[in-house]
Amino acid sequence: MSDRQEVDMYFDPACPWAWITSRWLLEVEKVRPLDVTFRVMSLAVLNDGRDLDENYVNFLRTAWGPVRICIAAEQKYGTGVLRDLYTAFGTRIHLQKQERGPELYAAALTDAGLDPALAAAADSTDFDDALRASHEAGMKPVGMDVGTPVIHAPGPDGGRVAIFGPVVTPAPKGEAAGKLWDGVLLVTSTPGFFELKRTRDVGPIFD
Repeated sequence: MSDRQEVDMYFDPACPWAWITSRWLLEVEKVRPLDVTFRVMSLAVLNDGRDLDENYVNFLRTAWGPVRICIAAEQKYGTGVLRDLYTAFGTRIHLQKQERGPELYAAALTDAGLDPALAAAADSTDFDDALRASHEAGMKPVGMDVGTPVIHAPGPDGGRVAIFGPVVTPAPKGEAAGKLWDGVLLVTSTPGFFELKRTRDVGPIFD
């Protein structure tokens, strides 16, 4: 019997807040018995048909490509490749500030040791059914009125809980990362607990 905790994190590579949360979870793995599996959701799918401002609409137009590529890679290689592929995407998108497009996609796939030809999936609808299914699996337990990051974590009595967040910046390191994880588990194990929130007064900090 393993006492390691299994955690699923649903990400969209375009979201800076999800990127920071993912880096925090990788820190938690170093100090807590935690195994994180990365899975795909889509801000473009989530906001499909909604009345949005023009800037966000433009953002979503280029958000389709990375998630389609992630699903294509998952289908070809298995879910395990998403960890390195997400790191490759996030490093180029959030740290290096590269523009989302064919050059970035092929480079990120190469960084992750995957076939760069999968970049063609960015402009294909062939993987959209699988994308929507992955998105639904991630979002249905937490509700469609949130975005990403979404985490499925151990709950009380051996069950599972799904939460939006935590939204944090910068990503805590070392034992600070572990303590935040302990706190997340503590509050989410309380029956009827739904929300803690305060207004963000800083933007994403990548370090």
